[in-house]
Amino acid sequence: MPEMGAALRHRGPDSSHVLAGPRAAIGCERLRIVDLAERADQPFHDPSRRYWLACNGEIYNASELRARYPRYPFVSGSDVESILPLFLHRGESGVDALDGMFAFAIWDQEQRSLVLGRDRAGEKPLFYTLLDNELWFASEVQALLVNPRLERQLDEDAVAQYLAYGYIHEPGTAFRDIHKVPAGSLMRFTAAGKTLDRYWRPEQIATAEKRQDPRAEELATRIQSAVKKQLIADVPVGVLVSGGLDSSLIATLAAQHSSNPLHTYVARFADSDFDESRWAARCARRAGTRHHEVRIDEASLAEALVAISAGLAEPLADPAVLPTYLVAQEARKEVKVVLGGEGADELFGGYPSYLGHQLTRPFQRLPRFLRRSLRAGVSRLPASRGRVPIEFLLKRFVAHTEATWAERHSAWIGVDARSFLRDPAPMALPPAAARCSVASLADAERAMLFDYGTYLPDDLLVKTDRATMLHSLEARSPFLDRDLTQFAFTLPLGAKIRGLTTKHLLKKAAHPWLPQELIKRRKRGLSVPTATWLDRGLRNEVNRVLDPARLERQDLFDVDAVRQALAAHREGKVNCWRPLWSMVCFQLWLERWIPARAEP
Repeated sequence: MPEMGAALRHRGPDSSHVLAGPRAAIGCERLRIVDLAERADQPFHDPSRRYWLACNGEIYNASELRARYPRYPFVSGSDVESILPLFLHRGESGVDALDGMFAFAIWDQEQRSLVLGRDRAGEKPLFYTLLDNELWFASEVQALLVNPRLERQLDEDAVAQYLAYGYIHEPGTAFRDIHKVPAGSLMRFTAAGKTLDRYWRPEQIATAEKRQDPRAEELATRIQSAVKKQLIADVPVGVLVSGGLDSSLIATLAAQHSSNPLHTYVARFADSDFDESRWAARCARRAGTRHHEVRIDEASLAEALVAISAGLAEPLADPAVLPTYLVAQEARKEVKVVLGGEGADELFGGYPSYLGHQLTRPFQRLPRFLRRSLRAGVSRLPASRGRVPIEFLLKRFVAHTEATWAERHSAWIGVDARSFLRDPAPMALPPAAARCSVASLADAERAMLFDYGTYLPDDLLVKTDRATMLHSLEARSPFLDRDLTQFAFTLPLGAKIRGLTTKHLLKKAAHPWLPQELIKRRKRGLSVPTATWLDRGLRNEVNRVLDPARLERQDLFDVDAVRQALAAHREGKVNCWRPLWSMVCFQLWLERWIPARAEP
């Protein structure tokens, strides 16, 4: 259907092609990055025309794969075309040889089968739906919604999951009949049904023998290699920076290895408490990049919120998608590819929650009266509206130390909005929790694996991919390089967290390139002043979408619970921005994508 291509035109505005036969049609909207000629436009087919291929993403080891198959009659210099001879030679097992970010479809005309595959970390999205014995697939949900036979039925279990975490775990979506292909998996569809193969199992790597005395120099070499691979493009490349360790390291190395002047981009917040642009500017001066600052204030955030609500057919409660969208808009003026720092925290132990797991056992060993006194004291701390206030971290820590690691971690990282549901039934933990519950791993290691398999592909990479692709800008994540990721999973916990120091080995590896004051800074992240924005510039919109009469008609929510939380937040009694923001984002999504449920 041409409407499907039109719905994805922002992902590939440079060409549009379809291969069609009596039983299948595969189309591709292409963003030209490697080999800009028409000959490299997709879909591809093998010489016999038995196999058809369409792929979104980049294959970083394409030259190596091409060298393996010198007799294959390549028709282009495309990195994607290298998948075909690999598939012809090794079949589905060849996916192990791919080093890159990808979501692909391979149709076999002879066997009448379709294989859908997704990269290890889930950098590139892939959705599907089965309708009357027809399989429809696409890179984004809205391309499937053009089918008039697809009923837009809300999956209320997925909504409960969203209100717990701020995103929906794969393979689910907010639509009952639309599903995600899981990251690191192949799905095969035939007349007999579908099968799923998880070809990437990070928990197996993480539970194998750990490296003894890992060296920062080896890690540094691997990061350099990953950056060099991901700079390969026939178009200009830039880096999205935040002022923190991860993106600063990527920018510094990219500037050293780029054959052209490198552009860097940072959000400069009008609210000085949230602004990290001065650190990014220092890094840019040291690296010698062409640096760009994008001013972010309530007016620009409001514009981004409208655009994201209209362009993202998945509810997402991560406010960082808004400045990412605005920075990507500026970056697209000079470059077509950007590198970023996603994945470093999950792989090298960067989040405060991992320290929390390390501190749980010592806390539990304290006398009961002392634990009770500490909980009482922490509960009396005044609510703060800072970016990541210590008060917030302490309250979350002491409230959940008696729970299992998975329940504790879910509570710490969640948005705590399930209490807004009218009937919040007990919610099962996602499958990733069971895969990570390995006796040989410490709780912090389990939490890192859990975040790698949930928060990373279902939140962070969704945020980055959609916000950039809405501007036809490709985002790459060197820390998610195949070899670098495998190396990270073999590191002992002490190489990641040492005492109260997070990302210990990564910080040591950064010493040759970054100043000590940047390396030792407390983790800040890309935060948005959402707590105050809900009360000020967004106040009228919040009142509109959380109007009690509107919520009552939807028959999903406890209207009194929402009203009381909003009142307490605005009176300054409690900082409820996370659950309230989750509700606002959900209501805006519902209004755009299932309007019949928003205003029944």
